[in-house]
Amino acid sequence: MRKNIKHFLLLSAFTTGCIYGVNKFVDTTSGIKNTITKSDGHYFNWRYGNIFYTKQGKGSPILLIHDLHPSSSSNEWKFIARLLKQNHTVYTIDLLGCGRSDKPNLTYTNYMYVQLLTDFIKKIIGLKTDVIATGHSCTFTLMAATMDYSILRSLFFISPPSLHSLQACPTKQDQLIKRILYTPIIGTFFYNIQMSEANISETFEQEYYRKKNLISCKLKDIYYESAHACHSKGRYLLGSITANYTNTNIIPALKKVENTIFLIGSCDTQEYPDIMDSYREYDETIETAVMSNINKLPQLEDPNKLYEIICMLLE
Repeated sequence: MRKNIKHFLLLSAFTTGCIYGVNKFVDTTSGIKNTITKSDGHYFNWRYGNIFYTKQGKGSPILLIHDLHPSSSSNEWKFIARLLKQNHTVYTIDLLGCGRSDKPNLTYTNYMYVQLLTDFIKKIIGLKTDVIATGHSCTFTLMAATMDYSILRSLFFISPPSLHSLQACPTKQDQLIKRILYTPIIGTFFYNIQMSEANISETFEQEYYRKKNLISCKLKDIYYESAHACHSKGRYLLGSITANYTNTNIIPALKKVENTIFLIGSCDTQEYPDIMDSYREYDETIETAVMSNINKLPQLEDPNKLYEIICMLLE
């Protein structure tokens, strides 16, 4: 009996050591290409951590918010920002838990990002601002508009999530997965598997881009490095997303929002026309625009066409 226990403990220690070694290897090599830089930006000292942002151009302010995902960052907007800065003061931001911003060990909620957006506009931008957001970041942008519409002007939502998906609440199973991801060794290991180069490449091919030949290796490297920055602490955000803590029912907000809303999505996927119709069901004033031959991230796949649409809608 004692011999079996001893073997079990030795095996457990060996396995833990191997997992730690794998985590250390990923942590050491993920940033070796140095694809993301902090030299072109600033930091906003927010209550929950330092927030990386950039500012360029001159004119009325526009804030660009990337999708809410551990591998995403303001690099999502590098092409659009260069175009918009000709006539606007363009701000980009790395959300808490993403990119070059801090990634603290806490539960990330939709309301937390509402607070971040509100504080950033009031303390850094200081003027009424147009906002362009992607994916799940559209939700807290909308919620911020309903809580203080005076700081926001027009809202542009690119590839917004379905209203049905946002109503999912945390379950016991989801909370268990979250607790596992928050553990230092096992959680980091599972996170590194989820954020492997192969999985990120697959996400680009299946979700982000329609034209696979346009996907650059450097762009995938940026997403991979962003996911593993700060010793893979993006797992805290992934745990909160997986457990549905970043979800919120935005239907009441759609009914009361006073800001102009523009929805932009792909006409090549079956879901986005239905998503746009469901949003307009609760707010008939919402304007929509569709793009062809693109998937979830037109700002990367076809930035020139997206820029034309944004300028047309702004006018």
